Amino acid sequence: MTIRLKTPMRWAALVFLAIPFTADVISQTARHRAEIPDAPPPRLIAEAGAQSTSFGGASGTQAPGAPSSGAMQRLTRSQAEQMALKSNPQVTVARLLALAQHQVYRENRAAELPTGTAAITAVEAEDASRISAGALTASRLFTHAGAGGGFSQLLTDFGKTRNLVASAALQEKAQTANAVATQYDIVLATDQAFYNALQAEETLKVAQQNVMTRQTLQSQVNQMTVNKLKSTLDLSFANVNLSQAKLLALDAQNNADSTMAALDAVLGLDHQVTFELVDDGANAEQPPTDIDQLVQASLKQRPDLQASQFSQQAAVKFSHAERDQMLPSITAAGTVGTVPIRPAQYYTTNWWGGIGVNVNIPVFNGFLYTSQAKEASLRAQAAAEQTRDLRDRIVRDVRTAWLAANTSYQRVSVTVELLQEANLGLKLAQTRYQMGLSSIVELSQAEYQQTDAAIGNANAEYQYRMALATLNYQIGSTP
Repeated sequence: MTIRLKTPMRWAALVFLAIPFTADVISQTARHRAEIPDAPPPRLIAEAGAQSTSFGGASGTQAPGAPSSGAMQRLTRSQAEQMALKSNPQVTVARLLALAQHQVYRENRAAELPTGTAAITAVEAEDASRISAGALTASRLFTHAGAGGGFSQLLTDFGKTRNLVASAALQEKAQTANAVATQYDIVLATDQAFYNALQAEETLKVAQQNVMTRQTLQSQVNQMTVNKLKSTLDLSFANVNLSQAKLLALDAQNNADSTMAALDAVLGLDHQVTFELVDDGANAEQPPTDIDQLVQASLKQRPDLQASQFSQQAAVKFSHAERDQMLPSITAAGTVGTVPIRPAQYYTTNWWGGIGVNVNIPVFNGFLYTSQAKEASLRAQAAAEQTRDLRDRIVRDVRTAWLAANTSYQRVSVTVELLQEANLGLKLAQTRYQMGLSSIVELSQAEYQQTDAAIGNANAEYQYRMALATLNYQIGSTP
């Protein structure tokens, strides 16, 4: 249905009739967006140098603020977390994807806003000639020059565009929650790499001390063998024990270097940096006892669950938009312009203008809209089931992490007792061997048990700290 106007005044009056429709659409969208729940905003990480030791720069491609490869810098766990959140590319990728998703929302939002165009046209033609092929309307040509503009405004499509905008807004919130979840992932990976490196360093210290102890014993046995106080069998056992200690030290050194390389990667460094790690954690405390409270906290705080819920809600909105394609859409359009250069015999005035309303009613398109609506509905149901599956896995992971933390906490005291007993057994075995009351086999066994107990004691503390970090991650504790 099109309304043609004869005068500029009447045309201008009709143009302004579309303004209330536009304002109403914008206000409806604003109210609808206000109903959408907020997503957790990505935490902006402060400059690492503001709260931690500043690092020296290095040439080549590396993360901003990273230390030079030849420097030996002190690094605490909190400093490592700040550095990882600032320099790890995964955090940057997640933040950029969240910003990109905001532009998707704006793209969908554009369908509710007016569209305006302007044009300047000049034509030199054989006056009154006609296009005889390829055109059905307005085929007559005249030499003229003119300028004008037009606009179009969606008045209503009965919910389709509004649901698309709401779906895009929810997807933006889901991507924002995913960015927060990525930060949690990087913090956990940093803590694990940090404690793994500390654990490897402690193991290396024990191995090096074991080499020194067995080197001393081998020297003593060798001297006593020279003086005919011990047999060559004792010397052979001492040499074997020393070789085993050196192999253990080599493995410990390799493990320490590997864990440091893993820490460098999490920190966003593309070159080798060996840090002097400083454990700034508090003394080990018993994990929380109320597991049900931890489960409820995880279901409220986990950003990945929030992202899944937002995605599921977005899928529902999109399914509604696909269903609304089968409804009519009403659009207002207008145009106005002037023709200062024109053939006088064919133009009675130097301006044109018009405004109209178009109603588009879908009738039949081979069941395309019906199939799209059904597909979107099924995908929304699948998204709901995926969210439920994630909830179940979160509950399982929280309980598993809580059990692991409790077991690790108990292992700390047990390994302390074991080390004390192993140290006592080694002293007794050394005394008995020096007095000739036992063989070197008994002494070797005591040394092995003491070394194993020392490594177990060194590992237990950091394994418990890693278990606590994992538990905090599972319940969605703020990094």
